Amino acid sequence: MSSSDEIDDSAAPLIEHLAELRTRLIRSVLAFLVGMIICFTVATPIFNFLTDPLCTVLNERGQNCDLIFISPQEGFFVAIKVSLLGGFMLAFPVIAHQMWRFVAPGLYKSEKGAFLPFLISSPVMFLLGASFAFYVVTPLAYDFFLGFQQFGDSGEAVVGDPATSPGLSVVFQGSAQEYLNLTIKFIVAFGMCFQLPVLLTLMGKAGLVSAEGLGNVRKYAVVAILVLAAIVTPPDVITQLILFVVVYGLYEVSIFLVRRVETKREAKLRAEGYYDDEDATT
Repeated sequence: MSSSDEIDDSAAPLIEHLAELRTRLIRSVLAFLVGMIICFTVATPIFNFLTDPLCTVLNERGQNCDLIFISPQEGFFVAIKVSLLGGFMLAFPVIAHQMWRFVAPGLYKSEKGAFLPFLISSPVMFLLGASFAFYVVTPLAYDFFLGFQQFGDSGEAVVGDPATSPGLSVVFQGSAQEYLNLTIKFIVAFGMCFQLPVLLTLMGKAGLVSAEGLGNVRKYAVVAILVLAAIVTPPDVITQLILFVVVYGLYEVSIFLVRRVETKREAKLRAEGYYDDEDATT
């Protein structure tokens, strides 16, 4: 009887945690659904905003900014994708708050002070990366892609030799869904790349990486960043170079931030009398 009581007592906290987790998840999902519904009602203005990089490039080339639906249901799925992206962005503060309310009770005061800044800086860095992709990288990418069109100054077919080859006009007529997929890919990829300082600093805070270790593997990081730039960006040197410079700069910033974390930790341990200078030098 006593053993069953002990099992019930030990299981009660777990059930309470699961119930709280369910409540937090339900609130997060409801916030996401509300944000999605709001964005669905204004999906057209949001999509028009997302087409600005393409329209700017086309206007500079003297072309109309026209996108087409290649299937009857494509317009609906475009609105759904816009709603998913916008709904998540609107609901993220609520989701982050629910995550914090679930995790915070199990953290010490010092751990709360360490975790909360990263929870705040993560969406900020994602927005910076997304903005960089939207306003800098995406126009360069579409300018590169649209450079393969083939038409005259007034939109007429390029005149060829009638004896060998007729005139040909190859003009961009983009699918709205394909354009949205590619644009979202750029936004998400660069947003995730800008999480590098947050991730490495948090790992440094946990003692998983060190500034010295990150510096020692710098040459491997350069190769990894070059591979990432080749995969994420279109095959033009300028865009790949921009991504490489930005991500490598973030890597160096991460080393600086991890070094600051280690300096603060060392100062705290020395003040508490736990740091041995002789062990540090050996």
